Amino acid sequence: MRISRAWAGVGRLRGAATVGVLVVALFGGAACTGTAPGGPAAAGSAPASTGAEPTPSDATTDGPPAAPAQVPDVLRFTGTTLGGAVFDAAQLAGKPVVLWFWAPWCATCASQAWTVAEIEPRYRDTVPIIGVAGLGERKAMKEFVTEFDLGAAPQIADTTGALWKRFKVTEQSIFVIIDRNGAVVHHGFLDGEALTAKVAALAGA
Repeated sequence: MRISRAWAGVGRLRGAATVGVLVVALFGGAACTGTAPGGPAAAGSAPASTGAEPTPSDATTDGPPAAPAQVPDVLRFTGTTLGGAVFDAAQLAGKPVVLWFWAPWCATCASQAWTVAEIEPRYRDTVPIIGVAGLGERKAMKEFVTEFDLGAAPQIADTTGALWKRFKVTEQSIFVIIDRNGAVVHHGFLDGEALTAKVAALAGA
């Protein structure tokens, strides 16, 4: 009886050892897979980082905005148009500009007005023609502008003669032509044909 009991005890020990080996084998196998218990990562979880720098998807290749044109000294003046609006010549920087100094009673100015009225709309965006009226009353200046249909172009009322003095204009009609770099390239009289040719050349330059 004692021997049978001893063998029974040994059998129980072997059974327990076998169960223990099986448990260890199961847990050991799970650890070798590299996946946490519970299976693959849940959907929607963040992927593992690769260490690479993120690349913006909305990156732009456009360069910096163009710098505004520098205002030359010759265009650093303001005035008031015959319509009462403030005129700042600085807005013309970077373009060739024609300043036309006229008087309302001047017959030569009247003959040139037809040419100015004809070509000004055509070159308004490339070579602005700005009238500078002087040596007269505002009422007479407005009548001149109406008669020759010059109202679309800025017409500065220089009743005090300040701009005429600034540009050393001593008689009418005088054209002062300024190139896109701010250099005065003409100061004097021009007939209609010569004015048209100069403005066309500046527009194509």
